[in-house]
Amino acid sequence: MAYNAKDYSGLLGIEGMSEALLKNHFTLYQGYVANTNKLLDTLGAMAEKGETGSPGYAELKRRLGWEFNGMRLHEYYFENIGRGGGKPEVSSRLIKLITGEFGSLEAWEKDFRAAGAMRGIGWVVLYQDAQSGRLINFWINEHDSGHPAGCVPVLVMDVFEHAYMLDYGLKRADYIEAFFKNIDWRQAERRLQ
Repeated sequence: MAYNAKDYSGLLGIEGMSEALLKNHFTLYQGYVANTNKLLDTLGAMAEKGETGSPGYAELKRRLGWEFNGMRLHEYYFENIGRGGGKPEVSSRLIKLITGEFGSLEAWEKDFRAAGAMRGIGWVVLYQDAQSGRLINFWINEHDSGHPAGCVPVLVMDVFEHAYMLDYGLKRADYIEAFFKNIDWRQAERRLQ
């Protein structure tokens, strides 16, 4: 069963992210979906031919993590922006958990923003540890490495240059501000375990 790129055109017009930026981002995401499908097909064909011990199979298997996670992280990202904005409901389960873990919403936000402002490319993800229920902000350097085992992404922010440079140049902090204005807190809360 092939993966299909989801339609995120409903995000066009959100505050702080231009149509050109979003359309470029959607195209990049669609490439991850297409490449995930191509890799799965190729790996399946190689497995049928008994080529699973080949270096080519091994390299494609490694590449699958990059393409699949690129696809999925972009879906989480697009789905947690654009339909919310503003501050979350103080009485929500997510905010109660954030406050319990970080002391306050402001302390969590300061930590999340600080991770997003770090030098380098990657993602900032608020994860929930499925075993303990704890919330932890993580820096994820690449799509396919650094994800904490057994954790569920609750809120995802893309900090690869393609997410902001067209609109903000090197002013990543301005992009992070726009991201916070567009968080769909209800979507993030639905991801909680």
